[in-house]
Amino acid sequence: MTKRNSSTRLESKELTRQALIRSALKLLSANSFDSLSLREVTREAGITPTAFYRHFDDMEELGLVLVEESFLSLGAMLKDARSQTSFDGDTISRSLAVVVLHMHNHTSHFRFIARERYGGVRRLRRSINRELQLFADELAIDLVAMPGVDKWTTDDRRMLAGLITETIIRMVAELLEIGPEEEAEIVERTKRQLRLVSLGVPAWDGALATGRT
Repeated sequence: MTKRNSSTRLESKELTRQALIRSALKLLSANSFDSLSLREVTREAGITPTAFYRHFDDMEELGLVLVEESFLSLGAMLKDARSQTSFDGDTISRSLAVVVLHMHNHTSHFRFIARERYGGVRRLRRSINRELQLFADELAIDLVAMPGVDKWTTDDRRMLAGLITETIIRMVAELLEIGPEEEAEIVERTKRQLRLVSLGVPAWDGALATGRT
């Protein structure tokens, strides 16, 4: 086999793999992953069921790849959203605007993550929550730059990072289920929630909160 033929074959294989991923995401817009069948995915992609196994060992492996691909989008959004570590109202508004824009540009990925985080496939749940924890850990490191937070313990910074992450993810999950007329209300409520968290930051004393002296 010539080098050119080998390259063409690899390109064709990658195109088929991507077709399977796109087909699964399309079907998942209306279905949970545990209700999705291999035959449905291959039919949507226009290939035979046996050809599926040239690309994935089973449906769960496809699901884990979907998690990985979705977090490329989700990770970029969360990275942009946490690029400012101050907690003033303008910064919160800008960060949430970034989140909403990314959500509209990558709806299928975000819907998959929001739904399967609590879905019926354990390996997917664990993979998604592991990725979210990694993000929260990175955010906890960034939060050292905030005045006052730099004196917090690592555990306290991780707790704050977790609160911020959960608040943003919950907003995204809500936005995916409502119409555009309710979007502004949910975003404004999330802004107020994050602002409430920010007001508590200067007063936080981890030692007092846990009874330590």
